[in-house]
Amino acid sequence: MVHAGGHNSPGSNPNPTHMNKFAFGCAVVASIISIIFGYDTGVMSGARIFIQDDLKINDNQVEVLMGILNLCALVGSLTAGKTSDVIGRRYTIALSSVIFLVGSVVMGYGPNYAVLMVGRCIAGVGVGFALMIAPVYSAEIASASHRGFLTSLPELCISLGILIGYVSNYCFGKLALKLGWRLMLGLAAIPSMILAFGILKMPESPRWLVMQGRLEEAKKIMVLISNTEEEAEERFRDILAAAEIEEDGAVKAVGRGVWRELVINPTPAVRLILIAAVGIHFFEHATGIEAVVLYSPKIFEKAGVTSKDKLLLATVGVGLTKAVFIVIATFLLDKVGRRKLLLTSTGGMVFASTSLAIGLTMVHRFGRLVWALRLSIVSAYTFVAFFSIGLGPITWVYSSEIFPLRLRAQGASIGVAVNRIMNATVSMSFLSIMKTITMGGVFFMFAGIAVVAWWFFFFMLPETKGVPLEEIEKLFGGGACDGLEIQAKRVDNKI
Repeated sequence: MVHAGGHNSPGSNPNPTHMNKFAFGCAVVASIISIIFGYDTGVMSGARIFIQDDLKINDNQVEVLMGILNLCALVGSLTAGKTSDVIGRRYTIALSSVIFLVGSVVMGYGPNYAVLMVGRCIAGVGVGFALMIAPVYSAEIASASHRGFLTSLPELCISLGILIGYVSNYCFGKLALKLGWRLMLGLAAIPSMILAFGILKMPESPRWLVMQGRLEEAKKIMVLISNTEEEAEERFRDILAAAEIEEDGAVKAVGRGVWRELVINPTPAVRLILIAAVGIHFFEHATGIEAVVLYSPKIFEKAGVTSKDKLLLATVGVGLTKAVFIVIATFLLDKVGRRKLLLTSTGGMVFASTSLAIGLTMVHRFGRLVWALRLSIVSAYTFVAFFSIGLGPITWVYSSEIFPLRLRAQGASIGVAVNRIMNATVSMSFLSIMKTITMGGVFFMFAGIAVVAWWFFFFMLPETKGVPLEEIEKLFGGGACDGLEIQAKRVDNKI
């Protein structure tokens, strides 16, 4: 039995339908690492202009600088799964903060291109850790009814970080050339330091504790993150069942045979789960969001905006749009469901990519046109809005909740690895592809990929809204279509 401390315990709440305040606080603290990553992404968008002027680097060097973080994040994400299974979710977040702190200091120093690249690589490893662990930690402390909201907080924090980065560009861009961009990059060290210590005051994931055989600790934390004793007891029993405790009471060693179960010889259900996770991470960036977020000043410049101040101000609009619609998405995920939002989001991205491609193509062929400029700016904002209300947050929510407990950390790390590969591919090739097929042609290509993504999501991703983590594997047990039928019976939420 789980012995609760009564309604005076930090997480207590007499109404089981309300969000647990303690679980919410834990998820917020864990998600701060995502603000740091988002800031780095946003600030580099504008800092690129000043770095190029100061260090006299060419477009190819810029592409490498922008994309190298994601290649290094690939190393971090693949390492993070095993690391979090060994040292725990909480200490993995702290480690991520320390790595990012070092990277930020080196980038802020950045006397030349080589040192800047070293700092970018170090920060990239920290990013890989952060992207994998923050959603997993949030998902593992959340109840089924509020898991979508809490697990989407890291994506919301990424958007807030991007917006802060854009504002930082606009403010520090007015300083001396050699000082401005270094301050932009170095500021990320401050929240990294705060988080490294702050996360240590948060509890460990009870699901990880169960996998380590630390059942009494897990029970105590489960009481804190549940609203009632009954809920804590039920959630704890589900975790014990999913953890596959052996007859003598010992828990199977974490990580034993995980890669074999995931990749080499998976069950049909796990194979479908892996395909779903890899697919959603692939399409998140293959549809072009990184091109808009990272190169928005370049897009607006091609559309006809010439002033640096106006370029950076228009870019702030991208960040503001992303943050606002992520906030809206966090409140819709547990009400509307993942699937409906995802399909609506991807369909909207097809429309927005196409209209942006048309606007940019008209400017390319006929020169500066006021209506084409306006169409391009509105389309870019619309694209970001549709991405942020669905595909952006759902990618992280979905991939962190569908894997079985024994496979979750390393399964999520595979998804993040694919995510970083695609992010790097887009960010490091965008300028080169643009020179070959024009910027309008690039966004026609993204629109075509988004059409493929819509069909993939429709056939391969069942609804997970309201389903306990320990039961989600059943949705994939009989194939994608059967999974949809099972979920339709559970929550009466057919498409």
